[in-house]
Amino acid sequence: MSFNISLTGINSASKDLETTSNNLANAGTTGFKESRAEFNDLFAMGPMGIPQLAVGQGSRLANVGQMFSQGSFDFTERSLDLGIEGRGFFRMEDDGEVSYTRAGQFEVDRDGYIVNNTGKRLTGFQTDEDGSRIGDGRDQLQLPTDGIPARASENVEIAANLSADADVIDEGVAFDPDDNETFTESTTTTLYDSQGSARDATFYFRKVGNNEWDVYTQVDGVDYEQADTEGDYFGPHRLSFDTSGSLVDAEGDDEGRIASLEDVPLLAEVDDLDLDIDFGEMTQFARPFNVTNVSQDGYAAGEFENINVEGDGTILARYSNGEAQAVGQVALTSFPSEEKLQSVGETSWQATRDAGDPLIGVPGQGQFGRVENGALEQSNVEVSDQLVNMITAQRNFSANAQMVSTQDQVTQEILNIR
Repeated sequence: MSFNISLTGINSASKDLETTSNNLANAGTTGFKESRAEFNDLFAMGPMGIPQLAVGQGSRLANVGQMFSQGSFDFTERSLDLGIEGRGFFRMEDDGEVSYTRAGQFEVDRDGYIVNNTGKRLTGFQTDEDGSRIGDGRDQLQLPTDGIPARASENVEIAANLSADADVIDEGVAFDPDDNETFTESTTTTLYDSQGSARDATFYFRKVGNNEWDVYTQVDGVDYEQADTEGDYFGPHRLSFDTSGSLVDAEGDDEGRIASLEDVPLLAEVDDLDLDIDFGEMTQFARPFNVTNVSQDGYAAGEFENINVEGDGTILARYSNGEAQAVGQVALTSFPSEEKLQSVGETSWQATRDAGDPLIGVPGQGQFGRVENGALEQSNVEVSDQLVNMITAQRNFSANAQMVSTQDQVTQEILNIR
């Protein structure tokens, strides 16, 4: 019996050494999580079935537990190197087989799918044309390889201060874009037509009364005023301000804020522009004319250049025209008891019943950690701690081996009794 007890101790110490050896071997493996050998003593009944007199039958390996503590980050500045700060796993798929990993060394294969170094595909949320998240987070993420088509300008926003100290221009003076005496201030921005060609748009501000301004619009050198059915032209858009210098909406709607220009003619074989010009951020204070923002939503065609992943997992495709478009979102998966996941090698785990049902969500929300772009989570193995474990396991092995030797000597002594 004593030999058997010592043998269980030797086996346990061997398993402890194997676990420590595996941890040390993967100290430099990206996304690796250290293991811990856990042991139980073997139950034994004493003489006459009285457990108080039981000596025990040794020990056995009860479990090799996974330690999912956070590893440090190695910053690589590579756009598809992703690390997770906090809870969660990347969800990978390979021919219908799902696994989970913390190793974020990703690249793009020839079909545009995001894969890891074993060829498994990363899953997440798809996006629609507006960049909004759709799907359940189980779709394989595929990057676009085509460029982005041109988009005609449709919405323009202007934020500026019109000087309250400016002189009023007499109504009898006709507006002339070539005569600075016929308008007060002006600003120019770039719009884009249906083929992506840049078009200069100039807005002329003319003070026509106390707290009242007219805005004339000129695109590509062509005056535009909305025409009626008789071919006559209406006057320019009127901006009215209250006594505090804030813009006043006519009759409580957007007429005082939004100028809608339909079928703006262009000097080319392209579609006419339909523009909504938002003057909602305009003010009239007693300080110089100052433009703080002119923005519009059109752009020229562009070629795909690279991608960037945000902290919430949003994948932004960047194009040569300076535009960025959301083309997907990395999803994370968490488990109620992640320690119960089954390790399957290649720094991957598979779901088990004991681990609980997987929960898929958006990085940075709720219990899910954030995605760190351009960084890899390193192994959480502390080499110094493993070396201490190794020495302890080695001493346990030696002690149990010595016990076998002692038991052998005792047996020999008994056999030699005459």
